[in-house]
Amino acid sequence: MSRASKITLAGTSLAAVAIVFFVHYGQQAEKTAMHAGVVRDMERQKVKKERQADFEMQRELEGEYRKVQTVHDGDGGGKADAGG
Repeated sequence: MSRASKITLAGTSLAAVAIVFFVHYGQQAEKTAMHAGVVRDMERQKVKKERQADFEMQRELEGEYRKVQTVHDGDGGGKADAGG
């Protein structure tokens, strides 16, 4: 085998190994990014469920308080006239 053919074979082999390595690295990085997205989505769903539960609890408390207390809509009814 001539020297030029050995250099060509080594160069193409090195290039093929480098390409395989970089493709593998890219796939691993993409897989990690996708998994991070799934984890983020799960956290968002968890927070959403917690907020919904808090909202429902507040709604129930408001209903109970409205049964016990009389609530006015803030139209100023019942306040003393400050004009004198």
